[in-house]
Amino acid sequence: MSKSTPLKLIAVAAFTVSAGSAMAFEPEGKVECLAPADPGGGWDFTCRSVGKVMEDLDIVPRSVQTINMAGAGGGVAFGHTVSKRAGDEQLLVAASTATTTRLAQGQFPGMNADMVNWIGALGADYGIIAVSADSEYEDLNDLMDALKEDPRAVKFAGGSAKGGWDHLKVLIAAQAADVENLPRIPYLSYNNGGEALTQVIGGHVDAFTGDITEAQGFMESGDLKVLAVLSEERLPGEFSEIPTAMEQGIDALGPNWRGFYMPADISDEAKQYWVDAMDTIYESEEWQSVMTQNGLMPFHMSAGEFESFVKDQIVEIETLSKDIGLIQQ
Repeated sequence: MSKSTPLKLIAVAAFTVSAGSAMAFEPEGKVECLAPADPGGGWDFTCRSVGKVMEDLDIVPRSVQTINMAGAGGGVAFGHTVSKRAGDEQLLVAASTATTTRLAQGQFPGMNADMVNWIGALGADYGIIAVSADSEYEDLNDLMDALKEDPRAVKFAGGSAKGGWDHLKVLIAAQAADVENLPRIPYLSYNNGGEALTQVIGGHVDAFTGDITEAQGFMESGDLKVLAVLSEERLPGEFSEIPTAMEQGIDALGPNWRGFYMPADISDEAKQYWVDAMDTIYESEEWQSVMTQNGLMPFHMSAGEFESFVKDQIVEIETLSKDIGLIQQ
């Protein structure tokens, strides 16, 4: 292959060779991507952006249809996948740290991580804490000082259920800032990050907890003031002006990986096809461009490595949830 061959063609060729080794599976007709929330949030973004790249790279024969299924912080979609879609080899379900959080806290009754196939992760979306542009809070320490005086002084809105990953990020930051009575901090749950942001911009709620990709539009319009990103270092590009919590003296991290699971009882060949697809997507110019434009940071795991990571993270979040009082010991 010549040096002038486009990366897209190289990626597709690599995918074809890898997927061809399985010999027994190729998707036919429509592929579905289940987003466990209403349009506008992180799971919806995952389905739609990855679906578009799949179409561009000819990984799917036709289109990828995003189906929004909100409820119970992802529990409705998880239950639907487990109970009604077993063996469906053309269903992908968007997942993230929010998914493992709910599993860790026992919020999907009667269900666990072993009931689905974990396919791969395609980047990490770091958490933020933000307020409306005209808010009195100028930085993260201002907001945390208010919580130290009265844990109920600031109402937070997020797209996860109460006790979910968005809620947990606030508690992680507050714990690191030595705020007491963490369970008293008000948190209002909305069906997605977009709806939560609308409440904050409209002045109905004091602060937003979510991910950087959810907030980008309101940041560009000037309606939102991001007090901190919960990453080790400042994010690149247009997000580089946002200070980290750590540089403000608050040792809080909140990476939210973005990836997929599939139903149980699919063939080994089908699972391998989609694992290879995730590898090809991640390496493509198209996906790298999506990551850059939306503040996603490098994070990629596939096959057994990803499944092990998911199960380890569930154990870690369960321990954290107990430490800050979300799970009674």
